[in-house]
Amino acid sequence: MKTTHTGLHLPAEWYPQDAIQLTWPHADTDWKPYLEEITETFIQMADAITRYERLVIVTPSPEAVRQRLEQALSPEALQKILFCECATNDTWARDHGGITLTDGKGAGIVLDFRFNGWGEKFPAALDNQITSKMAAQGLFQYPVENHDDFVLEGGSIESNGEGIIFTTSICLLAPHRNQPLTREEIETQLLQRLHAQHIIWLDHGNLIGDDTDGHIDTIVRIAPYDTLLYVGCDDEGDPQYEDFQALEQQLRTLRTPDGHPYRLLRLPMPHPIFDDGERLPATYANFVILNGAVLVPTYNQPDLDTIACETISLAFPGLDIIGIDARVVVRQHGSLHCLTMQYPRLLKTYII
Repeated sequence: MKTTHTGLHLPAEWYPQDAIQLTWPHADTDWKPYLEEITETFIQMADAITRYERLVIVTPSPEAVRQRLEQALSPEALQKILFCECATNDTWARDHGGITLTDGKGAGIVLDFRFNGWGEKFPAALDNQITSKMAAQGLFQYPVENHDDFVLEGGSIESNGEGIIFTTSICLLAPHRNQPLTREEIETQLLQRLHAQHIIWLDHGNLIGDDTDGHIDTIVRIAPYDTLLYVGCDDEGDPQYEDFQALEQQLRTLRTPDGHPYRLLRLPMPHPIFDDGERLPATYANFVILNGAVLVPTYNQPDLDTIACETISLAFPGLDIIGIDARVVVRQHGSLHCLTMQYPRLLKTYII
C-alpha cells in the first residue's frame, strides 16, 4: 500500500478547485435513446462550470464535442475547457474519476481506485482506465497512484477535510465490491489509503432505484462548520419513510470530535418520479460545489426545488445557487454530483 506522505488528506469539496471533470455522453452509452436531451444538460453544466473554473471533458470524440460547444458557449468559456480523448462505457465521473489527496502546501497525489460498475452490475472496463489515460495524456502535473486492488467509488465517500470520512455500510458492504473483507477490514483500508483519522458509517437511507447500493452523496452531504445536509421523508405512505426516519435519528446521535452535535439541515424528498413504471432515485443531496457556486439538481417541482435551493444556500452562504434540471439525468439513476469529479487546487501547482 502506498500514499506514505503523512501530510496528505482528502480535502472537503469546498476546498478551492482547479477543475471539474465531465465524461461526455455518446451514442454507445445508455444515453442513446435521449442523447440530444442529455447533451443539452451537459452543455448547461459546462456553461455553469466554466463561469467559475476550468473544465476537463473526457470523450472518445473530442473534435465533435468541441464543435458542439463552439455553437453554445462563449469564447471565454471555451478557453477554460481541456479535452481527454478516451473510450468510455458511461458518464459517471464521480465514480470512475481519480480521488485527490493534498497537503494544502503544494503536494498532492491522485488515487486511481478500481471502478467495477457498482459491484459488476454494468460494463466498466473502459471507465476504469480513464484516470490512467488522463495521466498518460499529461493532464496531471502530480503523481497518479494505482489502487486497482481496491474498489472505491467517489460517490461512496464524503470528507470534512479534517480527517473524517462519511460512508454507508449498505454500499461498501454490498456484494462484488471488496469481499471477503469485513467492515473492520474495509475501514482499515479507508483509513490508510485516504490518510483519514475516523470513519463514520451510516446504515440507512437507500433510495429506491439507486444502482449504487446507497452512495452517501445521494442522501447526506458535508458542508462547512460541521454542517450535514440530509434528505428527509415526511410521507408515511412512502416505502422509504421508515428507512429515512432511521437515517435522521442516526444523524442526531453523531458528534463532532469536540463532542458537539452536527448542525443538521434537512432537504426535502422530491415527489416520486417514474420512468416506465420504475421509480427513479431523485435527490437534492446530489449537488455540485464549485469555486463560488453550487449546482443544485431540480426536478420541475417548483415548491420543493425552491426549498432545496434555499436550504443549500444556508449551508454555503455567499455562493451562487444555480439550479440545473436533472430530470433527464435521473432517468439513468443518477444526478449532477454523480456526473462530476473535482480536482482540488494545489498551492503553487496547477494540476491541469
